[in-house]
Amino acid sequence: MRLRLIPRDTTYFDLLAALAQHNVSGASLLAELLGAPRGERAEVAARMSEAEHLADDATHSIMRRLNQTFVTPFDRDDIYALASALDDCMDDMEEAADLIVLYKVDELPLRVSEQVQVLQRCAELTAEAMPRLHTLNALEDYWVEINRLENQGDKVHRKLIAQLFDEVTDPILLMKLKEIVDVLENATDGFEHVANIVESIALKES
Repeated sequence: MRLRLIPRDTTYFDLLAALAQHNVSGASLLAELLGAPRGERAEVAARMSEAEHLADDATHSIMRRLNQTFVTPFDRDDIYALASALDDCMDDMEEAADLIVLYKVDELPLRVSEQVQVLQRCAELTAEAMPRLHTLNALEDYWVEINRLENQGDKVHRKLIAQLFDEVTDPILLMKLKEIVDVLENATDGFEHVANIVESIALKES
């Protein structure tokens, strides 16, 4: 690690950690929504929307600070990219929850729960990794595991798509379900994108 001669503003690490924690809340709410009766899903989705707004606020706080701070802990473009990528993960999870309610889906395939379990683990690992950006220590295991989880998510997604085309005979329902599982897959890809940015920062700063 090279010696830094200029003090770093550590507020960014707290802000990024808080933003990542909103993703943990979002993934938990998504799991709760899957287990809720259809009549209770709207209330869970409303809480998901509130969590998404909090994530937006956290993202905007980071962007405002970037515009007001001359010295940043690492490249300001990397901070911007990382905050935006974390916010995108939350947006995708909130979109999936909203679609489930709007499309009035009675029952989701069991493998959708597997997708959400992958998302929950990705969110937890990401939240654990953000504070370590301060020192850039012990981060390699994080991005390696996120990559493994994303590969696992890809396999679940492919099986889900095959299952939908095999078992769902109503074309409208098929389109609805496919859109939901595709958005969940986007969220998993989003967490891998976050990990890739963290890896890039670590390599640049080492």
